[in-house]
Amino acid sequence: MRCVGSRRPVRPRARVTVPRPDRSPMPLATRSPAASVPQPPPAATPPTGLSAEEARQRLVRHGPNALQQSRTRSFAAIIGGTLREPLFLLLLLAAGLYLLLGDIGEGLLLSAGALVSIGLVVLQEARSERALTALRALAEPVARVLRDGDHLRIPAREIVPGDLLLIGEGDRVPADGAVVAGDALTVDESALTGESVPVIKRVAPDGMAEALSRVPGGEDSCAIFAGTLNVRGQGVVQVVRTGADTRLGRIGASLATIETAATPLQQTMSRLIGKLGLLAIGFCGLVTLVYGLLRHDWIEGALAGITLSIALVPEEFPMVLAIFLALGAFRLARQKVLVRRSAVIETLGAATILCTDKTGTLTENRMALVAAQVAGRTVPVAPAGPPASAAGDLLRLARLASAPQPVDPMDRAVHAAVPAPESETLALLSTFPLQPDRLAFLQLWHLPDGLLFAAKGAPEAIARLCGLTPGEHADLDRDVSGLAAQGLRVLAVASRAAQDASEAPEDRPFAFGGLIAFADPVRPDVPGAIAEARRAGISVVMITGDYPTTALAIARQAGIESAAGVLTGPELAALPQDALPQRVQGVHVFARIMPEQKLAIIEALKAGGAVVAMTGDGVNDAPALEAAHIGIAMGQRGTDVAREAADLVLLDDRFVSILSGIRLGRRIFANLRKALTYVTAIHIPIAGLALLPVLLGLPPLLYPVHVVLLELVVDPLSALVFESEPSERHAMERPPRPASETLFGLRQIAFGCLQGGVLLAAVLGLYLWSSYAGHPEREARTLAFCALLLGNLVLAFAESAEADTAFFDLRRAAFWIIGTVAAGVLAAILLVPTLTDIFRLVRPTAGQCLLVLAVAALAGGWTGIVRRLGPAPQ
Repeated sequence: MRCVGSRRPVRPRARVTVPRPDRSPMPLATRSPAASVPQPPPAATPPTGLSAEEARQRLVRHGPNALQQSRTRSFAAIIGGTLREPLFLLLLLAAGLYLLLGDIGEGLLLSAGALVSIGLVVLQEARSERALTALRALAEPVARVLRDGDHLRIPAREIVPGDLLLIGEGDRVPADGAVVAGDALTVDESALTGESVPVIKRVAPDGMAEALSRVPGGEDSCAIFAGTLNVRGQGVVQVVRTGADTRLGRIGASLATIETAATPLQQTMSRLIGKLGLLAIGFCGLVTLVYGLLRHDWIEGALAGITLSIALVPEEFPMVLAIFLALGAFRLARQKVLVRRSAVIETLGAATILCTDKTGTLTENRMALVAAQVAGRTVPVAPAGPPASAAGDLLRLARLASAPQPVDPMDRAVHAAVPAPESETLALLSTFPLQPDRLAFLQLWHLPDGLLFAAKGAPEAIARLCGLTPGEHADLDRDVSGLAAQGLRVLAVASRAAQDASEAPEDRPFAFGGLIAFADPVRPDVPGAIAEARRAGISVVMITGDYPTTALAIARQAGIESAAGVLTGPELAALPQDALPQRVQGVHVFARIMPEQKLAIIEALKAGGAVVAMTGDGVNDAPALEAAHIGIAMGQRGTDVAREAADLVLLDDRFVSILSGIRLGRRIFANLRKALTYVTAIHIPIAGLALLPVLLGLPPLLYPVHVVLLELVVDPLSALVFESEPSERHAMERPPRPASETLFGLRQIAFGCLQGGVLLAAVLGLYLWSSYAGHPEREARTLAFCALLLGNLVLAFAESAEADTAFFDLRRAAFWIIGTVAAGVLAAILLVPTLTDIFRLVRPTAGQCLLVLAVAALAGGWTGIVRRLGPAPQ
């Protein structure tokens, strides 16, 4: 292949060093032209940052880099919030009435029941609060620092004054500091100034002193502030202030934390509880009035009204939602999926398309430079060995075209494969980062014999820089395709001499140097995960900026459907907007995609009716992450902007974690729906048995003590048993649920009413039969109450259990513990005369016990029988 332009030889004995504050280039926008080639600056020792011991001492002296502690509710606050619930106010009112009437035993028992019920709620709320605290710790921002000469990722709260921060594009600055090295950092300071136009930061010789005196806003400053966002460039920042001493700390702002605001579903449930509470108060007054006028017993009427009010209020709804969402998010975090917006848990099970990038998600993100191609000849590259003689100049040029402090995996691979030059007479003058119209990274170096531009990037971008002829371009495409067909990531390298430091890269054509190829193997667990996604009805779509042939090769290795071929970014750009939804249908591989084109793909897939989950890590991915139904950011290599825009954050950047999250999301959704259906079902017989006997002129069946005991069973059943219920074995072998299907709608309410109505009819029928058959009042109440309590347990088991899960599965330990305790309490009530008297029951005979068990099993467990024969109508 003919080379265009000229290239000065690359000296093998030059050393790449990190720019020091006294010789760092000015930003490109403020750099003045040089009349002649500048003299090389004196050699300097690369910075090493603080030592670990010095950092520890400063952390003790200055405290953590945190503006305020994470907001958590204390036990007192949880108790106060619980006591304001309508149920507990009614319980305390009923206990007070009994104590005033002189029934000390029943009053004390009611008081004890109220305290136990409050205690259960407080313990479960505290469990949720602990889960949220753990999630906040996982969501704590991290920063890259230079310590003891090593690049480390540490929690942002461990940053101390004097630390050297490595700030990349899209990073949110964690502390106040001074830019001591870098290239044209452009920072958005709107969080502090309200001004939306980013400002360019420069490197100053005396940056520390200037940073202490400057305020946010304005150009020509080296000061950089906590809470601001780096939108372009990369650099080294020396920290001068942390925590409350920063500008952000002085105005009392807080760092971003996990959002704990009520979800729309929680708000809907709270409004429902409020309306039912008003309805319960109305019924309480009505029953008291009817009881007093017809039976002339106002006290008994008040107790009957309070009983009905307690039975009518399903106060478990908000508690169940809060606990499920908090513990569900915690369970997802244990699967390396951090939930930033809890409402997304409801959406996970409906995802139909999963859009993912390639590098680091499907592949291992451990790039290795394995081959170089010069003049059509491919030369293997040994890791960490001396450059192959046939490709030595090309590899040394690739090193000059890589960042001195590499963050990008391919830059790191070049550094690992190509030894650092040894000369001290080499200096980096300028860096030209990737741009949408130039997919190449360029650096201007001062070499012993003059100035040299070194460029590395996409082959087509380098071809444009070199001005290749159509024939040369065709040869280049053939060479790239040959390497890409092996699944290798291919970059091209070029260079040209510069006359002075003010030249723009595009002023004159470059000389084409050759190709370098990287291997990034597919993660071993990815093919299995993609096969699982296919069985679950989820289409996996790969969107990458890589070469089309490479993208197809990786897609085939990963198991992604590739029969429809690949759609490229240029092809996408050429399509009219209204043709996109139709064109993207069935395409699973997108290559040479610009970050801003991801948004168009997401919108097109959504327009086709798909529920889209999308992964992203860059600044330009943020709009697409916001637009997707489920935005998933990379936790390790993602930018702060991407994480803030996403609903989920992958803590380990692995594709299989996404599938784990979807699997667990389906489980959480199914179990939460069952719990809400169960709460609806069980309140039907409780409320019905508190009201109907009064309307039928029969003695009251339920008193407040009975309702309290039932609530003590319902609360832990709904919050603990359903939350810990294992996932159905075939949950990931079913298609996603329709996006229009709500978590708890009319269908679930109707099914819950059906379940509760069957149990109500059975227990009421037993009570009526006992009453009209001449059994004493207490005996009839005993049969009905025992059937209701045991039917409640059977209903909870039948509603929560899946047909293919073992009856005594160890994961159902919570149910068996609660069931055993409830049965033990009921046995104590029936066998201890004092308790039997307080509950107004009698000891049943063996035959009556069998009758009660039969009624409870059939009335509460019929759904389990139906589920064994076929799916229940949920």
